[in-house]
Amino acid sequence: MVQNMSMSTVAISQCSVFCGPNNEWRNSGQMKEIHIVFGVQRLYLCSHGRKTLSFVGQSDVSQPGNVRVEAGWLFRGGDKGSESNASCERSESANEDILMFFFQLDLATRVQYALNVEQYEIAQELRNKLTEVESEVIKLQENRRGSASKSEVQDIAISLLRLRADLQNAIQSENYNLAAELRDEISKLEAESLAASVKAQAYENVQYTFRLGQKVKHKIFGYHAVICGMDPVCFESKSWMETANIEKLARGPDQPFYQVLVNVHDDPNLLVAYVPEENLLTPDQQDMQDRFDHPYVSFLFYGADAAGDLIPIKQLREKYNQPRHELPHDPQNEEDGKDA
Repeated sequence: MVQNMSMSTVAISQCSVFCGPNNEWRNSGQMKEIHIVFGVQRLYLCSHGRKTLSFVGQSDVSQPGNVRVEAGWLFRGGDKGSESNASCERSESANEDILMFFFQLDLATRVQYALNVEQYEIAQELRNKLTEVESEVIKLQENRRGSASKSEVQDIAISLLRLRADLQNAIQSENYNLAAELRDEISKLEAESLAASVKAQAYENVQYTFRLGQKVKHKIFGYHAVICGMDPVCFESKSWMETANIEKLARGPDQPFYQVLVNVHDDPNLLVAYVPEENLLTPDQQDMQDRFDHPYVSFLFYGADAAGDLIPIKQLREKYNQPRHELPHDPQNEEDGKDA
């Protein structure tokens, strides 16, 4: 990163992110574009025909602005017949989520750099923008995941208390029409509260078969991939679920779904997929030794462990509240090491 904070370049993929005043996204056919608005600041994540991602921005980020993210898809499939049935599990929202995560990491890095070179005003401005991005990410996640958190259950409970108090006042004042309306509203909220409580409990108790960084193989389409995100149930839109035929799955949408990075040697057009747990398998040992390439790997993982799986960065584990994976102790390997 250069000292004037105007440029940071790192390797990533054929993609483009634009931060500017127009609040729109364009697709050039082979390029993914996301537009993020921060007042007057412009930032670009771009590459066309090579594997480069760049953040370019003005130092003046003091003016307030709204964060907005819109996304197209990275690949449209230029060759006839290049699209496979696996494209039904392609997820633009998952790809957008990953790119926003990249953007958060870059802003955090820029904040730390500014502090290291004692540019405290710039560091504070960047930290303010990072806070804006984090708030927007939370909103996007809430919109995508819907209502299943403890906080929503608590909000419904508070609303019920207020409505019951209003109902009591309406009865005491003999306003029976209002009392009837309040009773209907209370009944509706009670049903919502029950459903939200059951869903929140299910989310807390979910057991994932696969972990972050684990290499997997698609049971139907046969491609190899790496887990980079996970949800307790399907958080995609109804239209996406219809396209992906989720209703035909044995476990339906109420099973863990995984964001996976697809090996570009298996399918260069898919890149990021959103896959139900029942469609994933643990690959055999020979598959683990095959070459795995993906433009996002170097940003999300430190490298590979002794078993061949990838090691997620700390920020990715924190995002999904997942523990660090420790390989089981193998006394035989230790003895081999002593002999050597």
